[in-house]
Amino acid sequence: MKTNNTIFFARYLFKITLILSLLFFCALRSQKITATGNNWTVTIPTITEAGSNYSGVYESATNQILLTAEVPLLLGSGKVSVSYVSDPTWNSNLVLSAKRTGNGTTVCVLCSITGGSAYQAITLTDIELFRIVAVASLASYSNIPIQLQLSGVSVTIPAATYNSKIIFTISAL
Repeated sequence: MKTNNTIFFARYLFKITLILSLLFFCALRSQKITATGNNWTVTIPTITEAGSNYSGVYESATNQILLTAEVPLLLGSGKVSVSYVSDPTWNSNLVLSAKRTGNGTTVCVLCSITGGSAYQAITLTDIELFRIVAVASLASYSNIPIQLQLSGVSVTIPAATYNSKIIFTISAL
């Protein structure tokens, strides 16, 4: 009888260890984000009259950038943040902003995307753009459209070519 108890206990312990391992590795699965799109070149009209200034606000296509993002299951949440770096020159008076113009596509029934539908000024440090929540399965979204806006264009900014790179990150909450 002692042998049957030992076998039962070993099987029970194995099942518990297996379940805990699966839960642990599912929780460890990291978030993933990928950005695709084309370079956005803003065409600034020529000023032909003295004393005039630029209109100041320029917008890209509503799907200038398409994001693909994944958040692990088991009540996982991911915060999608955005920042920029000069590439190689940027004028700090120029304000680059981003907003989410749609949810993209997903097969996840209980997943959701919140926030990011209004322009957020992009800074040198990460700012939250939107959140993804996965309730009971992997939240996998593709083609989340992002629109860009450039403001602060003025005749007081030295004439030059200004470039920056936009960086998207995703992190757990």
